[in-house]
Amino acid sequence: MLRTAVQVDGENASYLTAGQDGPAVLLLHGTYWSRVWLPVMGRLADAGLRPLAVDLPGLGRSEGELTPETATVPALADWVARFASALKISGPIAVAGHDIGGAIAQHLLAQDRLEVSRLALVNSVTYDSWPAPHVARFRDPVIAAATTADELLAARRQAVTSALAGAATEQLIADYLDPWTDPRVRRSWLAMAGAAESRYTLDLVPALKRSTTPKLLIWGEDDGFETVEYAEKFASEIPRTTLIRIPEADHIPTENAPCRIARALVDFFTT
Repeated sequence: MLRTAVQVDGENASYLTAGQDGPAVLLLHGTYWSRVWLPVMGRLADAGLRPLAVDLPGLGRSEGELTPETATVPALADWVARFASALKISGPIAVAGHDIGGAIAQHLLAQDRLEVSRLALVNSVTYDSWPAPHVARFRDPVIAAATTADELLAARRQAVTSALAGAATEQLIADYLDPWTDPRVRRSWLAMAGAAESRYTLDLVPALKRSTTPKLLIWGEDDGFETVEYAEKFASEIPRTTLIRIPEADHIPTENAPCRIARALVDFFTT
């Protein structure tokens, strides 16, 4: 596994990658960071793919800082398109998104920001499923401004622990929390939380219903916020969609069932 960077808008965009010359697969995170994709990347590379798990600006290990304007789903989708251009990725590309990264991925497809060949969503936001209450509370600028570093870290620890479910260990929780020790990342995360609006996915539904691009949903069944019922609705309404349910997995199922999820992604992206 290699962590490297490329310049986007004059700042380093950090990303994890594996493999060499295979077809690129763009992996997008949401309210976490590229760490969510680490458990499956090696297996994707072993199958001949080139996974690219990017940290959005101001988050994870990427430079920059999000603002309320640059943290919206459309603005982030435009940034991801510039990231792909910086890597000189041309032609159709497979895209997978987790959490709000799934909204970005849907936007890339529905608004033709990239030529998306296949779309995979893992416990993604859809329709009006989001923002979850523990994220939505920070849309109030008074609450966001009054939140101390310790309070935000405690809130993210609680969210991470719940999302990891049975995979949670102190070391893994610490890995996930590490970027939020940086004040710039905390500010960027608060900007993303403040910009979280379900209209960004609701507005895409008509275009998604017209889409003939193959789509795969992979869902941890125990997710209490991005519930599997939303995935079932998506699969029933959006053409060429397959749903794979992951039992005993919560919001970050890549940590609970990495082998099964990697196999599903490999099968989907190499068919």
